[in-house]
Amino acid sequence: MNPTEQHDTTVVVTGAASGIGAATAEHLAGLGHHVVVADRRANPAEEVARELTSRGHRSSAAKCDVADARSVDALFARVAEELPPLVGLVNNAGVGNLKPLEAYTPSEVDLIWSVNVSGTYNCLRSAAPLLRRNEGAVVNVASVSAVHPTRGEAPYSAAKAAVVALTASAALEWAPEVRVNCVSPGFIRTPLNDLLATNEEWLEGIRERTPAGRLGTPRDVAETVAFLLSDASAYVTGQNLVIDGGSALTNAQMDPLFTELLG
Repeated sequence: MNPTEQHDTTVVVTGAASGIGAATAEHLAGLGHHVVVADRRANPAEEVARELTSRGHRSSAAKCDVADARSVDALFARVAEELPPLVGLVNNAGVGNLKPLEAYTPSEVDLIWSVNVSGTYNCLRSAAPLLRRNEGAVVNVASVSAVHPTRGEAPYSAAKAAVVALTASAALEWAPEVRVNCVSPGFIRTPLNDLLATNEEWLEGIRERTPAGRLGTPRDVAETVAFLLSDASAYVTGQNLVIDGGSALTNAQMDPLFTELLG
């Protein structure tokens, strides 16, 4: 696809005011789609949309709380009435926390579940008629924690595992009109990881345990999302693609020992 080619199509990206969502919106806009920068934070979403428009891309902002079904319905009603046909949906909005399993409060767990799982479901349900009509594609954003849980993320890991399962169910039910896939990023350097990103010792440890030898970037995820939305992946649906530089391949029990033995 010619990066400067304009397409009479719309892609909605949720949680697009920063990080992976903003990078994905930028990349998809560069491929010629009209991109809706949807986020519960109106001002940052508008800033991203203005920046894309200033570069000659087509973009608009929308305030949307994915955990609120009425807010989601209003978003897709606007898309149906005002914008080119919806051919892509990126369910990126998410929230997490880090603390021992028993330390989470019920309200914290409810928030994690309502944004990550109910939010993804709300968008799928509301966008379904438009996506079916236009034979579109969906990419849900889960996490490597969904398949390789880490300490301190129990509710988040469970919620993202639910997103992976929801992806498979939607792919099965919506085939062949709509393809639905999932990406599970590992450690991606975004504003949410500022605490780790400011500690060079911690970062070096992460690099050493990543076969790719570096941290992931939002662009790494954005390009994979674009592939899964494109015709280049026309025979791919119901899959969860892990984007972690190979970090999940390592064996925490034996790799340190074998590394030392192999010199």
